[in-house]
Amino acid sequence: MRADAAGRVVVTGLGTVNPLGTSTPAFGSALRAGTCAISPLTLFDTTGFRSVIGAQVQDIESVPLPAHVSTALRRRLSRADVFALGAAMEALADSGLDSTAPTERLGVALGGTTGGMLRTERCLQDRTNDGRRYRANALVGAPVSASADVVAQTLGIAGPRLTVSTACSSSAMSLGIALDWIRLGQCDAVLAGGSESLCATVFAGFNALHALSREPCRPFDRQRSGLSLGEGAAIMVLEDATHALARGARIHAELLDYGASADAHHLTAPHPEALGAVLAMRRALAHANLAPSDIDYVNAHGTGTPLNDASEITALHEVFDAAGGALAVSSTKSAVGHTLGAAGAIEALVTVLAVRDGFIPATVTLDEPEDPTLDFVPRTSRTASLRCALSNSYGFGGNNTSLVIGRAAESTH
Repeated sequence: MRADAAGRVVVTGLGTVNPLGTSTPAFGSALRAGTCAISPLTLFDTTGFRSVIGAQVQDIESVPLPAHVSTALRRRLSRADVFALGAAMEALADSGLDSTAPTERLGVALGGTTGGMLRTERCLQDRTNDGRRYRANALVGAPVSASADVVAQTLGIAGPRLTVSTACSSSAMSLGIALDWIRLGQCDAVLAGGSESLCATVFAGFNALHALSREPCRPFDRQRSGLSLGEGAAIMVLEDATHALARGARIHAELLDYGASADAHHLTAPHPEALGAVLAMRRALAHANLAPSDIDYVNAHGTGTPLNDASEITALHEVFDAAGGALAVSSTKSAVGHTLGAAGAIEALVTVLAVRDGFIPATVTLDEPEDPTLDFVPRTSRTASLRCALSNSYGFGGNNTSLVIGRAAESTH
């Protein structure tokens, strides 16, 4: 981080619950080991579906919840709420923010798309099969906004609160909006990220679109045949750099800026010329006062579908070909699946760890690269010193967000 801290936003807290690990250290270790968490689903019945696999959090019971959470609140917590609360608690503890600090200067910005849909499905199933009455506490937690509400209520956060739902770029946008809040002086720090739970309705929808792979997804591979769905949460504490330095905070990385765009093209398909993806990356770089040659690594959206990967390859060539140098690109959806509204935050966390710890995570299922001119880091992660990296998130409707994450020279971990 440069000496002039004014207007700069740093990452001081990290938290996650996802299929590779229910803490940030466990997640980082699994990434470096090249572990893939995509396996047969047990969360709901997949009989008759094209695919029966996904990336499921197996040990949700191990996610710690605060002792003061009331019995009534525990009963209404959805799976996504538990993920979000666990990640938020880890991030807040990791940040070292003083619990006596004014909570009106702390905000919450979370992204998501399904909310408590899994609970709603189970209520409907019980009603249909057994005639049971709906439990009100199960339905109260259904809205996508519930996770942000639960985090703020449980942790006593009285500052701005926002839920972002822009499909698969939702939580990346939440990080960008949190950066804006801090730079505008509305907050000293923000818990920002996203949370998502697998559910049968969404799984069936992607199955109907023939978008699900029968094997663990293979982003950027010639033999790719679709995506693998996943679930989980990642939340970071973003903080004004001056505020963080004044309290002697540990700094993991710096969120340099972000760029957003819309394809204005199609409800589900990316623009064939990748115009929106190109614009988001170029805006992110321009806002951060960086050139393409300053980027050492891109954590790609990389879903493993034929259209998305081809479009993103086009965008990467358009933005980076003239820069020269060796650009590494990988998709960690190969390890943790596509976590939809939480994907942007989970992949931003991956990028922070890569920049902080000096490694490039692998595309762990890649055998035959679609484009051999790009370095997709097949199968095995590698050690590397990274200055700056991009994390790309592209959603249905052409909602595109690119985050620029830089190494903080004064970071300690």
